[in-house]
Amino acid sequence: MPSALSLDGSARLETAIQQSSTSPFYASPEWQAAFALRSPHLSDLPRITKSQLREHSPEGFLPADVNLKDLLASGLIEEESTSGTSGASVRVVFGKSWWGEQERRALVRNPFLAGLFGEKPSLRRAVLTTPGCSGVSCYNRWLNLEQRTLGDSLFVNQSRIPFSLGEEKLAGMAKEVADWAPAFLDVDPVHGAWFALYCERHGLRFPSLRFILTSYEYTSVVHRAIMERVFGVPVINLYGSSETGHLLVEHDGTMLPSPETAILESTAPDGIGELLVTTLTNPYLPLLRYEIGDFVERTPDGFRVHGRKRDALKASNGRLVTTRMVDQCFAHVAGIAHYQLRQKADRSAHLFLLPAAEGDPLDSVQAKLTSQLGSLLGTPVTAESVVLIAPEDSGKFRLTVHEAA
Repeated sequence: MPSALSLDGSARLETAIQQSSTSPFYASPEWQAAFALRSPHLSDLPRITKSQLREHSPEGFLPADVNLKDLLASGLIEEESTSGTSGASVRVVFGKSWWGEQERRALVRNPFLAGLFGEKPSLRRAVLTTPGCSGVSCYNRWLNLEQRTLGDSLFVNQSRIPFSLGEEKLAGMAKEVADWAPAFLDVDPVHGAWFALYCERHGLRFPSLRFILTSYEYTSVVHRAIMERVFGVPVINLYGSSETGHLLVEHDGTMLPSPETAILESTAPDGIGELLVTTLTNPYLPLLRYEIGDFVERTPDGFRVHGRKRDALKASNGRLVTTRMVDQCFAHVAGIAHYQLRQKADRSAHLFLLPAAEGDPLDSVQAKLTSQLGSLLGTPVTAESVVLIAPEDSGKFRLTVHEAA
């Protein structure tokens, strides 16, 4: 039976069901039968798949008496599309201030961040992520500084592939960050690590910096180690999605939930299961037991995130091997800026390593990692040092890839 983490599961579930009661999607016999139960539990309800959300969002989830065009015309909501890394893009809608409120609610679950924020609604940040994810620097042209500034946020990067940035552009980005004097960097871990390596080569530090926030995709121990070494501040992971908002924030190695934001379940009481999300704060897109597409592991206080379901590999004995399991092999391995492990249909695998120093063949690193990963998978692993690892069409970088037959 799935296990849920909540402050008051029954009351919060009732609120979620009431929020969904007039949405056309939930009018199906399957959902109505579950709602008709005297005291429904989470496990009594069906699940929402990504394909269902893609097919019915956003109109199917809006209250029956609400018109999407009217909401957009009134300026009450925003409509965006997800990046589509774990499947085709999905249209999502939310209130104008919802995203920022969700983020702050999650961040202050971390005691260190709560102390920094105090009563302030936000802190000054510099954003380095795939331009298509930022909502600001998402055009096929270079925007000026004013166009990339939104409130307390400066969107610094405008390149999908950080490895292709020349020294001149990286120097300009570093100057913008220094002039902006942010309290934190909000980064895609790949973009953040590559920027950090540039700063390290030139001895650059930012005195205003208090922490680095990673999100957008799985944060590798490789990327974390680089940013911690170069900038000397905590690297804190924030987890969520465009569909659900921010759900978990890192503290002392555990991802703490934001209980006001959502009810979170794992399909496995022990070990690794799929994460199911029941949202509580977005009346325009209420989701009940949504299959977000990630594996998680329960801890006494929260969760460990194991990466996307689609990115999981298989060992020779059929055992599940998650992105997190693979990534642990890279702990304390120096000289790497980024990597990708691709598993073939026959379960053999090939490792692409992007060196931190240009031209480094990483011979000893290759030998160590192919041995460790081969033991983990129970299959042969080969490796090579490369000058480029391309992102997906969404702009995100996958650490592990299971190739179709």
